[in-house]
Amino acid sequence: MKALHDPDCLLAEGLAAIRAQFKVPEQFPPEVEAAAQAAAHRPPADHVDRTAVPFVTLDPASSTDLDQAFWIEASGADLLLHYAIADVAWFVNDDDPIDREAWTRGETTYLPDGKAGLYPRVLSEGAASLLPDGARPAVIFTSRIDPAGKAVLQGVERALIRSRAKLAYDSVREDELPPGFAELARRGAEADDARGAARVDPPEQEVERDALGHFTLRLRPLALSERRNAALSLATNLAVADALLAAGTGLFRVMEGPDARAEGRLRHTAEAFGLDWPHEASLAQFERMLDPAEPRAAAFMLAIRRAGNGASYVPFQAGVTPWHAAMAATYAHATAPLRRLADRYVVQAALAVANGRAVPDSVSQAFARLGPVMARSQQRSGQVERAVVDLAEAAILTGREGEDFAAVVTDLGEAGARIQLCDLPVVARTIARRVHPGDRITVRLESADPIRREVRFARIS
Repeated sequence: MKALHDPDCLLAEGLAAIRAQFKVPEQFPPEVEAAAQAAAHRPPADHVDRTAVPFVTLDPASSTDLDQAFWIEASGADLLLHYAIADVAWFVNDDDPIDREAWTRGETTYLPDGKAGLYPRVLSEGAASLLPDGARPAVIFTSRIDPAGKAVLQGVERALIRSRAKLAYDSVREDELPPGFAELARRGAEADDARGAARVDPPEQEVERDALGHFTLRLRPLALSERRNAALSLATNLAVADALLAAGTGLFRVMEGPDARAEGRLRHTAEAFGLDWPHEASLAQFERMLDPAEPRAAAFMLAIRRAGNGASYVPFQAGVTPWHAAMAATYAHATAPLRRLADRYVVQAALAVANGRAVPDSVSQAFARLGPVMARSQQRSGQVERAVVDLAEAAILTGREGEDFAAVVTDLGEAGARIQLCDLPVVARTIARRVHPGDRITVRLESADPIRREVRFARIS
């Protein structure tokens, strides 16, 4: 959830409680801030000059921690994607105060009213961010994209770049983007389909307070420019993963798909939303039928995202092909080093491999240790996200105590029947006897407490 509009600060106590419960850091220790201030003045010294290349960035309008800039050019029937990634390793040395703090955080943690960054703002939103206010050190990944959308890494170099524009998803014009931007995204989608990859673009979940003082939920589908921009990052990450796997090194993102029980719950959820999921269609096939601009489909896409078994990081193992079920491919994270600790090391490994050098021992050793570190940070981020969703669900139901809601039972457990409301993307539990997954029931809202992040329903029929 990216936005929580609360002009009277009614939910401030709830958000503060979430930060305290999950120990979300409020600020950096003084020695880390001091080290970051010094590092921000470190001049690039190992970077070729690519400031003539007209790179641009494309992000939410409010973002200032810009990991990626890009340029695209034609090469015969192929496209060359030049993807510049913030050179975080230039500013952060192994075992310095910034590095040690980053290992305790693992990743940036986001809440509706702010974030706890992986690195101090003087770096993440200043010297290391690819802002268009001057030259920045970066690592440029060049990938060749063939007409079928296959991405192959062609080269990696440290370079000095200068972004020409900070473009925003909600206002960018076609003529501001590099030629080939839409075509590259089209090729990527075609390659996804050919591999059998999942294509779920869940909407952003936003809570707003209406004129009557009630909180209402709005699901905002991703903008077309946002979906197309994701194709650039995906192509680069797939190309990097293939190169590292071939070199016998790397850190990979792996994930199993939803199991049979989770898929069964999803079928019941689809029924709750009145979506027609053909019995003979697989989940991957049904996903492609969904229109994220349609509210019921958008809510169901959120349910799909929550139904997976969770992704993890694993280092290279001889004889093992790491697999990401949603991508239907071997996959690595390399394109967000300002926000994910693991990416900093994947970038360094790819830089070494692409230039015929041995991967530094410090990077290989980090790969062996990063899995548990990233798992802990992702668990915390997931818990925070779930708590914020619980808070939002309680908020939008506040004032509706005593109302009846249609619901569908999606699962049974020791804590009661898990239900999906038919008219709101709210998942809850209630005590209900003699029910089965798929049953339609009516429940009455007994209480909604945003501070405690709790809602209580009672079955009435």
